[in-house]
Amino acid sequence: MALSVSTQFRYWAIGLTVAVFLLWLLGGILLPFVTGMAIAYFLDPVADRLEAMKFSRVAATTIITLVSIFVALPVLAYVLSQMIEQLVALIAALPEYFSSAKEFLIAKFPALLDEQSSVRGAFDSFVNLVTARSGDLANAVLASAFSVVDAIIFIVVAPVVAFYMLLDWDRMVATIDGWLPRDHRETLRALARELDGVMAGFVRGQLTVCAILGGFYAITLMAVGLQFGLIVGLIAGMLTFIPYVGSLIGGGLSLGLALFQFWGTPEWIVVVAIIFVIGQVVEGNFLTPKLVGGSVGLHPVWLMFALSAFGSLMGFTGMLVAVPVAAGIGVFSRFGIRQYLNSRLYNGLIGLNNGDDSEPILESDPNPDDQERDG
Repeated sequence: MALSVSTQFRYWAIGLTVAVFLLWLLGGILLPFVTGMAIAYFLDPVADRLEAMKFSRVAATTIITLVSIFVALPVLAYVLSQMIEQLVALIAALPEYFSSAKEFLIAKFPALLDEQSSVRGAFDSFVNLVTARSGDLANAVLASAFSVVDAIIFIVVAPVVAFYMLLDWDRMVATIDGWLPRDHRETLRALARELDGVMAGFVRGQLTVCAILGGFYAITLMAVGLQFGLIVGLIAGMLTFIPYVGSLIGGGLSLGLALFQFWGTPEWIVVVAIIFVIGQVVEGNFLTPKLVGGSVGLHPVWLMFALSAFGSLMGFTGMLVAVPVAAGIGVFSRFGIRQYLNSRLYNGLIGLNNGDDSEPILESDPNPDDQERDG
C-alpha cells in the first residue's frame, strides 16, 4: 500500500530536521570530513578523465594523490605561511597607516579635522581602538592559525577522507541512487542532475576562477613591490565569487596601500589600478563565461545570507557547507515553484480545464448600450 502524500511529507520533514540537527551538533568535528568530501567532488572530473584514458579508478586516484602530495601541498603550505605572516604584519601596521591618514587629512582639510571637530574626535577614538586591539587581534590570528591539535587532525584526516571518497565516488553515487524511492526516482534523479549542474558550475567553476584571479592578483602585486600584496591579492581572489565585491575590496585595499607606499611615484599607483582592471576584464569576458557559465542559479544576496547564517551556526564548517546547501535549497525551491505553477492552486479549475496557464475569463454584466439595442 502506497503512503499518502502527507505521510511521505512527514517522513521527509523528520529526516531533514534530524540531518540539520546533526550538522549543528557535530559542526565542530566535521571540518576535515567536509573538506575531504569537497576535495573529492572537486577532483572527480579529473579522475573521470584519467579513467577515459584507460587508467583504472585506483590508478587515477593514486596519480591525483601523488601530484597533490608532492606539488600542491608544498605550494599550499608556503602560500599559507606567507599569508599568515603578511596578515599579522598588516594588522600590526594598521595603527601606523591610520596615523598617516590622519596627518594627511589634517594637512589637506584642517577645518574638517579641527581640534574641536566631532570628526577629529571620532577618528582619534577609532585610531586608539585599532592601536589597542591590533596586538590582541594578531595574537588571535596566530592562535587560530596554529592550533596544533586541530591542525594535525585536519592535515591527517582531510587527505585520507578525500582519497577514499575519490576512490569510491562513482560507487557511492550508484549506491545512493539505489536507495531512492521508486515512486519518485526519476524526479529525484532530475533534481540531482540539476543540483550537480549548479554545484559543478559554482563550486568547481567559481572556485577555479577565484584561484586563478587570486594567484594573478597576488603575483602581480608582489611583482610591482606592493607591501602585503600576497594577502590582498588572495583576499580579492577569494571574494570574487560575489560579483564586484572582490574587485572593490581588493582594489580598495591595494590602492590604499599603494597611496602610502608609492606616494612619491604615482605611476606605480596607476599600475596597481591597471592590474585590477585587467583582472576584471579577463574574469568577466573569459574566465566566468568559460568555467562557470550563465545558469548557476545562485544569487549573490542569497549566497551572502547563506554564508552568514551557516557561518554563525557552525563556524568555518558552516561556511563550507553553505554553498552546497544554498544550491540545494535553490534547486528545490525552483522545483516547488514549477509544481505550484502547474497546480490547481495556481491555475484554478478553468486553467486546468483549458490546459493552459492563461488567466480565467470572468463573465461580466453586458454593456448597457447592448441591452438597449437588444430591447
